[in-house]
Parts: sequence; C-alpha cells; structure tokens
Amino acid sequence: MASRSHSGSRSRSGPLSFLASLYALDTLDTRFTTPSSVPYRVATDKREDDDKVVDKRVEPPKWKSLEFYLYYLVFLIVVPYMFWVAYDVSRPSDPRYNRFKNRLVDGWIPGRKIDVSDAQYYTFRINLPYMALLLVFHPLLRKVWNAIYPVPQELKAARANVPEAAEARLRQRTSYDSVFAVFFLVVLHGFSAAKILTILAINYKIATSVPKKYIPPVTWVFGIFILFANELGDGYKFRDIALLVTGTPAEVLGTYTPTLVELGIWLDRHGGLMRRWEILFNITVLRLVSFNLDYYWSLDRRASSPIEKKQLDPANLSERDRIATPASPQDFCFRSYLAYAIYAPLYLTGPIITFNDYISQQRYQPATISSSRTLKYAIRFGLVLLAMELVLHYDYVGAISKSRPDWSSYTPAQISLLSYFNLHIIWLKLLLPWRFFRLWSLVDGIDPPENMLRCVSDNYSTLSFWRGWHRSYYRWLLRYIYIPLGGSSFRSARDAARTVLTYLVVFTFVALWHDIKLNLLIWGWLIVVFFLPEIAAGVLFPRRKWESRPTAYRMLCCVGGVANVLMMISANLVGFAVGLDGLENIVRGIFRDYSGLVFLVTACSALFVGIQVMFEIRQSELRRGINLKC
Repeated sequence: MASRSHSGSRSRSGPLSFLASLYALDTLDTRFTTPSSVPYRVATDKREDDDKVVDKRVEPPKWKSLEFYLYYLVFLIVVPYMFWVAYDVSRPSDPRYNRFKNRLVDGWIPGRKIDVSDAQYYTFRINLPYMALLLVFHPLLRKVWNAIYPVPQELKAARANVPEAAEARLRQRTSYDSVFAVFFLVVLHGFSAAKILTILAINYKIATSVPKKYIPPVTWVFGIFILFANELGDGYKFRDIALLVTGTPAEVLGTYTPTLVELGIWLDRHGGLMRRWEILFNITVLRLVSFNLDYYWSLDRRASSPIEKKQLDPANLSERDRIATPASPQDFCFRSYLAYAIYAPLYLTGPIITFNDYISQQRYQPATISSSRTLKYAIRFGLVLLAMELVLHYDYVGAISKSRPDWSSYTPAQISLLSYFNLHIIWLKLLLPWRFFRLWSLVDGIDPPENMLRCVSDNYSTLSFWRGWHRSYYRWLLRYIYIPLGGSSFRSARDAARTVLTYLVVFTFVALWHDIKLNLLIWGWLIVVFFLPEIAAGVLFPRRKWESRPTAYRMLCCVGGVANVLMMISANLVGFAVGLDGLENIVRGIFRDYSGLVFLVTACSALFVGIQVMFEIRQSELRRGINLKC
C-alpha cells in the first residue's frame, strides 16, 4: 500500500515538474542561466559541484508575507476584470460592434469569430502549416546532402574537436546552406532573387576590396542606402527598370509597350511566394553589416590566434568567445557569406546571429542544443500560439483600434485596457515568428539568441525593457554601434551629453531600420527621452544610500516603475499601434471627466502591485544565482 501511494505521489508530481521545466529559463535559452564568458559545459558542471554565490542584493523571500497576500487579492480581482472589459466591448451586443465586425472571420472555436485585422499575424497564421512542413523538410534534406557529400570516413571516426573534422563539418554544412539559400530565394522571391544576390555581391565586394580603413564607413553608408532605396524604390520592379532603360513614359503604356517593358512586367508577375521581398530584407542588412565588420576586425588579429593564446577548447567556447574570436581568413569566402546571409531558418525574421558565431557553431555544434530542450521549446511555442488564438477569439481589440473608433464613446477603463491588450497582441505577433524560426534553427543545429525574455507585462524599467525586447537585435546594436561609439558614461556633463547623443544615434537607426515613418522616429526619440528620468533617478537615489531602509527604497523604486510603465506604454502605442494622434485621443478620453482621473489612480495602484511582484520575481532569480539585468 505504501509503495502504491509513493508511486501515485510521483505520478502527480511528474506533470507539475514537467510543466515547471517548460517555463524554466534554461528551456527558453541557456544564455539566461549561463554567463556569456563561461562555456556551457563548464557552467553546468559548476552548478552541480559548487554552492551558488549569493548576490548582495538578495533579500529574504516575501511570497508568504502579509503584504504579498494583499497583492494576491488584488490580482484575483484586477486581472479577471481587465479581461472582462476587453471582452465586453468585443461582444456583438456592443452598440459599436458593426464598426469593426468586417475585420472578423469565423474562428475555430465554436460560436466565436477571430480578429484578423493584423495583416502581419494573419500572414504568419495562414502560412504556419507550410512553414511547419519546411521546418521538417529542411533538416531532413540536410541529412540527404550529408549522405551524398559525406565527411571522409577517417575524419568521421575522429573526435569532434579534431581540427580537420571540424573543418570538414564546416564545409559540409556551409555548402548545403549556400545551395539551399539560392533555392530558398528563388522559391520565395522568384526572379527578384537576382536583386538580392546583386546586393549581397556588392556588399561582399565592399568588405573584400575596399581599403581597410574605409570598410566601416562604406559598409554603413551602403547599408543605410539600401534601407532607403528598398523603401523608396518599392523593391526595384523590373517594369520600372525597363521603363528607365528604354526611356518610355509610364503614361503611354496603355497604347505602346516596348518588348523590354513587357519582359519586365512578366518577370514581376513571377515574384515567388513573397513578391515584396524588400519588406523583410531589413533583417538581412544587419547580417551584411555583421559580415563586413567581423571581417574588418579580423584583419587586426590574424597574426595570432586568440584560441591558442588563451588556450581555449574550440569545441567548448563561451558565447562571448564565439562572437569575439574572428573566423579564419578562409572562412570569409563567398560561400560562407551566402550561407550566413541567407541562412533559411533565420532569413525572414531572425533572431540575429553574428557571422563569427555562425561559423563557430557550424564547426562545432554547441553543447546547449539537446533534443529534450528543443522539444520543450516547441511545446512552449505551441502554448504561446494557443494564448494568441484565445485572445484573438475573445478580445477584438485590434479590430476596434483599426476601425477608427470614436474614443469619446468609450469609458476611460475601456480606452486604457483596449490599448493595453493591443500592446500584448503586438508582443505576441512578434514573439511567435521569432520563436518559430528559432525553433527551426535549433532543430537544424544552430542556437541563436532568444529574442523575448519576459512578457510585455513583466517590465518596469525602460532600460531593462529594451534589453529584453528583441534581445538579439539589442546585442547586435551593442556590438556594432553602441560600443564603437563609446558606450555610456555619466561621470561628467560632457560624458553625459555624449551618451545621450549615442542613444539618439542608436535609436534613430533603430527607427529607420524598422520603417521609414515619422511615428517610428518619434517612438525612437521618445525611448531616449524616457531613458533619462530612470538614469537620473539612479544617480540621485543610489541603492547604497538606502541599504538601511530596503523597504522604503523598494517602495520608492516602485513609484518610479509605475511612471516608467506609463511612458513605455505611450511610446509603443505611438510607434506600433495608434500613432501620435491616436495616443492624443486616448489621453484626452482618459482625462475627459472626473471618472477618468479616478480610473487613472486605480490603474496606477494596480500597476504598483504588479511591479512589486516583478521585483520579487527578479529577487527569486537572484536567489538562484541568475542576474538577467532586465
């Protein structure tokens, strides 16, 4: 009887233990639990053998305190109310339903329609079955390629960290990636693949032919030029090129069409599955810059090998060493460049991986990749997809915001929560493609960074939010713009001014990289403006001066966190949702009467409670020896 009871206990704890492992940080990305300067195998051995180093900022747990029991009560009331408000205004019985019902279609949940107003997510959603087939087909085709072009038997039998075996693996994988890249481009973009290959060839020529000191400026000029040219040139349609070559005015095409123009029109009609290739090419521009600058920096370090100098194991490098250690001179060939720039799993949306890191992982598969972790990551992706589908079936906030609503007809609570859930939909529609394509990459043997660390509702710091949102892009900006410009320092007024200028340069590039639109420029500059109060607060209220009053300091930080959250919501609504005019209408609606002010105070109180829980989540991570800095 006792034995059966023990077995039953284990079976009950099994599913809970598995669910907990799904949401472990290590499942999401081992970079969150392993310092970037420590190889993964060394870090795991150390975690097993050594006691954790306790961070001096760690405080006793508060989860079972009276204060937090009060917070739990607030959560039990506020969170269901938030969902109810968004659901209530989405019902057919709402008098404004007819204004947005044309943006809804029948859903897979019986009796419910689904919001398809967001074209970006709708495209991802309808193409997901085909992309899932590609996720299976691409790695299987690699196995066929490996069978046709095998690694020599004597090297295959050698240890993985034998240099000759690693070189053979690199050649085998990059050869497949480069061939598949051309095939992938043709299927996706048809004859427009020639335009992409031309851009790649010009960029490669810049890296390998321009005098060394001119490589960075010419690279940046070319990269920014391509961003503008792709947008303004509308993807360089063959028809427009033919009109330019023949000198034919567009207005006479109805009566006279030269043969070359007819050919251009025919080529444009065969633009593959994605005719507008320029829409998602911005992510490729980042890889082009990465290749050129990694090549430029490698020119200074060819006299000695950092791996030999530091006596590192090339098969077990830390992430920092994989990124910082230059690839070998022969690795900067066009085949490897093409394989990297058009690496199929990461081509459309990322995450972004540097050229050095890509080459290193092609030589030696990282120890962080395991079948069990990849499977859990896939399940977690499925759960996020389910969450998005449920929100779109029950809360039509996207359809409402895109139907030019009369905000004066909504209460302050409805206006605020429609905006709040709109941001969550934006977060989810970005999260899902990033996780899907990272999953594909993991299945294929490449481990890129996870782009999203925390839920959009688990952020109280503008600086930390930026570190955790599109994380691989943030790391790319650090390596290729922020650090070369000098980083940040507030030791003097001059340093502070230079730092603010650096932030402005970085976020101006970020805004232009996303899209050439005024509202995104305003978003980028607002982010910089919203950095400043948080930085100033850190200088005026340093933690060391409050060590004797930790509770008071926590409350003070929480008040600042509430202000940060309001500013972040405002900036992201301007950049990615309703624009500056829409935000103005929302603010005017909230401050329309006394009830709006009451709601604002109530909402800030709820945010205060939520931020206290966020503080404790991060304290829990510090107790486990994890410091994510976001």
